[in-house]
Formats: sequence, structure tokens, C-alpha cells
Amino acid sequence: MGFNRKDHLVGLDIGSATIKAAEIQISKKGNVLKKFGMIPVAPGAIEDGRIMDMPEVADTIRTLFKSLKIREKNVAISTGGQSVVIKTINTTKVPEKDLQQTIVAEAEQYIPYDIEDVNTDYQIMGESEFSSEQINVMLVAVKKDLVEEYMALTDMAGLNASIIDVDTFALQNIYETLPGLDPEDLTLLLDVGASKTSLNILKNNISMIMQDNGSGTFQIIREIAERFETDFLSAEQILQAPVSKAPDPEIVAAIFQEAADVWCSEISDVVHAFLSNVQEDRITNIVISGGGSYIQPFLERLETQLDARVSIIEPFAGLELDEKKFSAAYISQVGPLAPIALGLALRRVDDK
Repeated sequence: MGFNRKDHLVGLDIGSATIKAAEIQISKKGNVLKKFGMIPVAPGAIEDGRIMDMPEVADTIRTLFKSLKIREKNVAISTGGQSVVIKTINTTKVPEKDLQQTIVAEAEQYIPYDIEDVNTDYQIMGESEFSSEQINVMLVAVKKDLVEEYMALTDMAGLNASIIDVDTFALQNIYETLPGLDPEDLTLLLDVGASKTSLNILKNNISMIMQDNGSGTFQIIREIAERFETDFLSAEQILQAPVSKAPDPEIVAAIFQEAADVWCSEISDVVHAFLSNVQEDRITNIVISGGGSYIQPFLERLETQLDARVSIIEPFAGLELDEKKFSAAYISQVGPLAPIALGLALRRVDDK
């Protein structure tokens, strides 16, 4: 599949701290990474997934596309956070023509917003384990004003948002391309971004639960910036570097440990509540992405607390790379921040 195909899209991950863009060509060689890059977002321009300074963010996107020499205007973007609701519900089997109406009617009890204020979609997950007369359905609801906001942003940047996905789905999309996976394992995909943490528990490539919370690395970046009287970009560099290289390793280690304790407590509560409702004893694997993957005490505490194998995602592992364009050092450095953009770049216009 070449770039002249009309269904080709650029993956554009609009994060609160950085914006990432990726272009992947699907060919006989497999999925070939053609372009990838990222650019920091001005502090305060995006908060909790909402665009606070649209001209600034649009200009940042244009700068990124220009620097990467991306000509394609059709993009796949994604959203997440409090304005997105993902819920697996149980409903009675009905004819396909009646399913949409049935799900929308039931959705009102699960969505904390007026049903008229959200766009809804769903995916049938299979027959219910409790009754052959019922099915499990994954319900997705996104606030209409958020969709309109992102559409306006891409339009201002001179782009066309062909697909608006959900961050968690995009992450799962790239995860499923990785080599050596055992689909029988119960795996937690954990993305700790700047303003939110997304959890997705998978088995047999089927999501069993998805959930976002408001914890993220921006809390750490802000505290580092205040403690060392520096700007946010420098504070983020301190977060991503080894603690031993920090201006005061003891202070940074204490900040990391405090965040790790809070994050692990929140994540453990979700996992234990999930396990109590299914016939599973424990999570087998935890795969971490996002800026939180740089926090070593977090990884260590999570491994101990949930008795699971913890690893940092290697999202480029399932892609063909040109080593002259993408060095091993660069791929290792940006890997934890890249998966959502890469997952979006695998989307095609006719994807559901």
C-alpha cells in the first residue's frame, strides 16, 4: 500500500506536553516507518485534553509537519480523559437493526452527561458469560464539544481529521503489532501521560476493561520546576534523565517516590476491583508507556504490588525501520512517548 492511496493517514497524537506525528507505509515488507517526530507544547496551551490556546497549538502542529516534511493532510487523531467514557455493558440480544437504538437507550444510565451532548459508538464483544440471551458491548461516548474542538484545531492547522479515535484504542492498535506476544496472558496496558493515566486490561486481544484517571506526569514536572526554579521544558528533561544526573538527586528521588505511591495505589484499586469480578487470579504482564515510564520507583513498586512482569513498551519493534533515518539511540529515547501516534498511523480511512 503506497502513499498515493486515498486511505493513507498521518497519526497525530495531540498531547498536553508534546505533539507527536507518525507516517507508516504498509507494503509487502510489512509496516514501514517513514516519518516520526515530536515537538513540545507551550505550557497551558492544552490542559486535561482541552485546547486552551488554539492558534498556538495549530501553529505548533504546522511547525512539526514542516520539520518532518509531511505533505499528507489527512490525519487520524485521538482523544481521552474526562470527556471520554468507555464502558463494557451487558444487554439483551436483539436484531442488528434494533441494536443501535437499544444501546443508546441503555447508555444514558452509564454516561454522566446528557445523551444529546455526546457522540456514541459501540463494539460487540461477544456473548455474555452469564447468559446466552445477552451480549457484552463496549460503549464509547465522547462529548460533542470536544470533537468539535479538535476538528476546529486540525482545520486551523490546515489538516483534515479523517478519523477521531480514542487514545486507549490507538495504543492497543500498535501493541498488537509487537512480536512475541502471548494473547492468553492477562495484560495491563498502562499509559501514564502528562495529564491522565489510561488503563486497558487485555486477554486474547480483547479489552476487558478501560479506564482513565486524572493522574499524570505534569504534576511531577510542575513540582520539579518549582523546586529548582526552572521552566517546564527543563523540568521534563530532569524527569526523563537518570535521577543521578538531577540537580539534587535526593529531592528528585523523593518526588518520584511520592508520585509512585499515589499512582500505584490508584492502579491497584482498579486492578483488584476488576479481578474480583472475573475468574482470574492476577495480571500477568504490565506494559507501560508515556512519560511515567521514566519513573523507575513507579515501575519497581508496581511490579511488587501487583506481582506482575513490568516492561516499558517498545512500539517500534513491529515496524520496519531505516537505521540511517532512525538511530537505535533515538528509537530507545522516544519509544515510550510514541505508541499512540504510531497506532493512529496504522488507521485507514475506512476503519470503524
